[in-house]
Amino acid sequence: MKNFKPTFWIALLIGILGPSSAIAKDATNFVFIIADDCTFRDLGCYGGQAHTPRIDALAEEGMRFTRCFQSVAMCSPTRHSIYCGQYPVKTGAYPNHTFVPDGTSSVVQFLKPLGYRVAHSGKGHIGPPSVFSWERLPGKSNPDFAAVDEFLHECGEQEQPFCLFLCSNEPHTPWNKGDASRYNAADVALPPYLADTPETREGMTRYLAEITYFDSQVGQAIDLLDQHQLAENTLLIVVSEQGNSMPFAKWTCYDSGLQSGCIVRWPGHVEAGSINPAMMEYIDFLPTWIEIAGGDVESGPATKLDGKSLLPVLAGEQTHKSLVFGEMTTRGINSGSDHYGIRSVRSDRYKYIWNFTPEVTFQNACTESKEFKSWIKAANAGDTRAAELVSRYQHRPEIEFYDLQKDPLELNNLATDPQYEATMTSLRKELDDWMQYCGDQGQATEMDALNHMKRGQPKKKKNKQKRSVGD
Repeated sequence: MKNFKPTFWIALLIGILGPSSAIAKDATNFVFIIADDCTFRDLGCYGGQAHTPRIDALAEEGMRFTRCFQSVAMCSPTRHSIYCGQYPVKTGAYPNHTFVPDGTSSVVQFLKPLGYRVAHSGKGHIGPPSVFSWERLPGKSNPDFAAVDEFLHECGEQEQPFCLFLCSNEPHTPWNKGDASRYNAADVALPPYLADTPETREGMTRYLAEITYFDSQVGQAIDLLDQHQLAENTLLIVVSEQGNSMPFAKWTCYDSGLQSGCIVRWPGHVEAGSINPAMMEYIDFLPTWIEIAGGDVESGPATKLDGKSLLPVLAGEQTHKSLVFGEMTTRGINSGSDHYGIRSVRSDRYKYIWNFTPEVTFQNACTESKEFKSWIKAANAGDTRAAELVSRYQHRPEIEFYDLQKDPLELNNLATDPQYEATMTSLRKELDDWMQYCGDQGQATEMDALNHMKRGQPKKKKNKQKRSVGD
């Protein structure tokens, strides 16, 4: 991996000519494409039933990760952690509609001094602008590919290295894009944690159609890279973000919420068609970009990063982290419980979840959806399975513990089984240590969430047509 570090002569040239003059010609470009509320298991290349031909083809050209995770199954904290490379509570960006403090270093402050143009098109949900001072291409909720085309043309003509974020708003609700007629409600497969009602099935058809719509956006980006002859020198990453807004995914610390699809294509560096089980986190992307760009990840502002460079994994290493962590707060979210904090730690095999206030009813925008209301109606009509799922979603024990090897969908809570006591104790200590590292005071941090919301961001005019729920 030494070839990714700047040599003495390159460093000297940077000092004399400036960063862009010295490294522009041979520098690797970065393109990061992110979906919005897409359960990773629903993508075709992950065994799902969504029609995703462009993403599936990309997986054949690059590396598909099977254990990629984010720290919070909500949009705003997730995006802050990607761009800043730090855990959400550590920066304060752990509720939704959040921000990081002025002076926080983001991908902009790391890559611009290395000669990169850093640009963004599509969904933002981050703040303040002083931290995310990238080029704002047109495209408010979804990428504007005409603007992307122009940007890539300019970078190609000027031999200018770039880092480009293309942020989709799909398949976020209201699931009104794509062709839902491709999917027959009677034939769609429902995971066992969803109640089988007509409303759930109909919603699933629209959700799957919107995943296919997102797939077409990925295709447009790939086509533009090819058109401008930039693909061979570009590290392209596509991720699915957190799980969908059906129950037991988004707004939870279950794998269906925190785990993400992740596909990386980097010609000449990443083995085409490879599958990698290494456990990784979204916070690992930023130090990876910095190292590839020739930056220093061992000193200066980079020492505040919580992520770990993925370069060895991209080269074929099959291990990366032994533990990944998760958190969730409902305080301040749309239709959320006044407070319901959740923290989790996951090892290779086991998941430990701590619900701070099990006496509180768990609520969010999902519990206001027509799909969940259909579950309640079915339960009241005598559907015992629907009743069980409604109760399990809204009323949880303080501790949940799952054997992910035997129970990957986290259906069987083993917290009261004495044979797992030692493992649970060990994982709880790891979780406590992580919370202490992040400055996480548990319930006190949950109650403080409102002080970390909507500051540092310009006020927006009210839009009469509400785009989505939950964000």
